[in-house]
Amino acid sequence: MGVKCVGIKMDVQGLMPDHMDDILSNWDPVEKGAPKPWLLYTVPSGQNPTGATQGTERRREIYRVAQKHDVYILEDEPYYFLQMQPYIGASAAPLPPPKSHEDFLRSLVPSLLSMDVDGRVMRLDSFSKVIAPGSRIGWITASEQVVDRFITHSNVSVQNPSGISQIVLHKLLDEGWGHGGYLDWLINLRLEYTQRRDVILQACETYLPQEVVRWDPPAAGMFLWMKVEWQRHPDAAVKSQSEIEDAIFEKSVDQGVLVAKGSWFRADKEAEAAGMYFRATFAAAPGDKMTEAIRRFGDALRSQFQIS
Repeated sequence: MGVKCVGIKMDVQGLMPDHMDDILSNWDPVEKGAPKPWLLYTVPSGQNPTGATQGTERRREIYRVAQKHDVYILEDEPYYFLQMQPYIGASAAPLPPPKSHEDFLRSLVPSLLSMDVDGRVMRLDSFSKVIAPGSRIGWITASEQVVDRFITHSNVSVQNPSGISQIVLHKLLDEGWGHGGYLDWLINLRLEYTQRRDVILQACETYLPQEVVRWDPPAAGMFLWMKVEWQRHPDAAVKSQSEIEDAIFEKSVDQGVLVAKGSWFRADKEAEAAGMYFRATFAAAPGDKMTEAIRRFGDALRSQFQIS
């Protein structure tokens, strides 16, 4: 389609606005072979694959950079309502759930759309992560002008989502649960995902060799992003980062566990890798299986790094 993607550096809160500003401020169309970027695609909550969630001030900073450079923002939020309770440690008692629907809604990080004063944000939402992946139902929220053009494009492409899926969701959400019932379901999901997240983090604390791997507790979504200090690998002087990543991945498969290689998710395959990462998920497997998977990944790392 001729789309040229440019990756932006990330930290524990996701996209770094200073780096975005630097890229746009110093963009040379001749050198880059492309006009200055005018569209930002971002997953602010529980980003895939890093699990990072942009805080309120981080979102404001990103929006200010978008205003400065006249950038339109696609705010993709499939995991927005999978924001979890804060992680307070393996031995700590669980935090109490929200006392009411209002408390739950107030606890959510404000969206970029809620900060938009220029009509430069389109928010994308989906039922795929909170009801059923197979529903294939989502919706957009944007300015009237953008929505009109979106409808026009939809009319000559997909036309509309599955009619059966729309009927099922209407019966469930409008005639069955109602808004209050849907919020009760989202609160239940928060507690379920919090428990799942805590299980995988406790397994990491127990079984992973922390001298060569580290992670940050995700605040939303369903992914755990683990950074491996590959420079400490015994063969780091004679093998490339990519070769060591492949070796760790293959050893993990031999141990019967599948973790995703971080290199699979790079926006710019030609740019120098910022580090070595592996992604795990806590979305579906039961707790004992997640714990066993992390134990096996830990065994693979110990074998590769020759740690007893």
